[in-house]
Amino acid sequence: MVSQAERTRLRELAAKAAEQAYAPYSKFRVGAALLLEDGAVVTGCNVENCSYRLTSCAEQGAIARAVAERGPGIRVRAVAVANLNDAASMPCGACRQTLSEFGEDAMLVLYPGEGGPMETTLGELLPHAFRAEYLG
Repeated sequence: MVSQAERTRLRELAAKAAEQAYAPYSKFRVGAALLLEDGAVVTGCNVENCSYRLTSCAEQGAIARAVAERGPGIRVRAVAVANLNDAASMPCGACRQTLSEFGEDAMLVLYPGEGGPMETTLGELLPHAFRAEYLG
């Protein structure tokens, strides 16, 4: 269970991380905050590249940072996404798949929607995730 206080803190930290985004091309500055199983919070922001395909999303940056700081065994309980453009922005497909590598279907996903703050689960966003166990 993720408390209301934790949800609020995650949204605030995601917005703060968005302030650090490197987005000179799209001007779409995104931040993410991960709540890990052990209670730690790790943030990330998007980092664009003039070769657009090489851009890193905020969620993927946060995952990479969490693994670098805490090791490959991290598990994510919740993720909050925020942007400075007052636009709806849930995790993209690649981020959903990346999050599924480190969390369960019940992972809470907080994001800005068209009508304001939204929340769902990773399983609702990515109902048929490709998982490591399928590799045999």
